[in-house]
Amino acid sequence: MKRYILHTPFNIYHFEATQWPHSVHKHTYFEIIFILRGNGIHNINGNAFEYTEGDVFLLGPEDYHNFEINLQTEFCFIRFNDFFNKQQLAEKNNSWVAIMDTLLYTSSQSRGSIVHDKQEKQKLHHLLAVLEEEYEHQSPYFEIIRDNLMRSIMMILARNLLGQTPTKTVPRDSVEAILRYIKQHIYEPPKLSIEHLAEVFHYSPAYVSLFFKRHTGESLKQYITQHKIKLIEARLLYSQLSLTEIADEFGFTDESHFCKQFKKYTGTTPTAFRKME
Repeated sequence: MKRYILHTPFNIYHFEATQWPHSVHKHTYFEIIFILRGNGIHNINGNAFEYTEGDVFLLGPEDYHNFEINLQTEFCFIRFNDFFNKQQLAEKNNSWVAIMDTLLYTSSQSRGSIVHDKQEKQKLHHLLAVLEEEYEHQSPYFEIIRDNLMRSIMMILARNLLGQTPTKTVPRDSVEAILRYIKQHIYEPPKLSIEHLAEVFHYSPAYVSLFFKRHTGESLKQYITQHKIKLIEARLLYSQLSLTEIADEFGFTDESHFCKQFKKYTGTTPTAFRKME
């Protein structure tokens, strides 16, 4: 399956189509998808959702999707990677961090469009219009305006997501809860050991591994490693962080240990991978 990458921490992609131009694919980034007009079917992770004007979808890096367009559709995609999100969380605002964790690491894509209320849709589309205009002109204050507009958009999405009654919380004994926990603590290796996960989710170490593989098709260790490597690849391609800074961020002992582990799983060194861009 093709995986699309984002070459900047943030961008906006606005287009119209009568036939969806892409095959089923994944991304290395998050997407907020606005349906400005048109209708059809949005296939997400094997589930089919009807879409129409005003709908808003949120997809993460592990989601795969495509559209079946019935009536010519105008799309607007806000795309941002984990590096952009991490910058926003750097201010240590605990309430904001909690909201973002809930929004980005809950399986919201299983519900289809996040927003159903007409007024809520209008608010989001007004914010999108301002954000697009600012994005096109890139004034000296663009980043400040962008961040505040994005915060407003995310807050409204979170409000609507939390206000939905079906599947309001993820059952603690579900694989979704484990996936969410891994994503939340990917920068804290001690919290991702089999023993620690077993303790958190009240399973034996042997059972938590079997449970995870039964529901995802891959081993717990393999999933954690691959998720971490994808984030590291994004740092190498889209940030100016040094190898030592990246090693420290992801909990490696030192730069040498980081380089050895990265080469073990990718077949190339971090320096060589960075030069591939």
